[in-house]
Amino acid sequence: MSADTLQRILEFRDERNWKQFHNPKDLAISLSLEAAELLECFQWSGKDTEVAGKTAAMKEELSDVVIYALLLADRLGVDIDTAVREKIQVNAAKYPVQESYGNSAKYNKLKQIARSS
Repeated sequence: MSADTLQRILEFRDERNWKQFHNPKDLAISLSLEAAELLECFQWSGKDTEVAGKTAAMKEELSDVVIYALLLADRLGVDIDTAVREKIQVNAAKYPVQESYGNSAKYNKLKQIARSS
């Protein structure tokens, strides 16, 4: 996400004087609701071709999810770029390449799998 795009999101909010309504609880609820709307795009869609026909809706809902996540990060004073980089490091420790490559197991199962090999 570019700094310009983030700035535009905050300007959009501020131009409408909506910051006063953006408390962490309501932003988290809105984020969850938008994620559910994204999930609706996949509900009852069995084939990839059915999902592909919903690309525009998925793009719109995914954008809403990202916008609310960025607004929540702003409200909480979280530098999202730093937070994401730190989380990638945490995930790298949980999912070492040699144990997780090509394996969808959760991190707590990877060690069991590695020991039994």
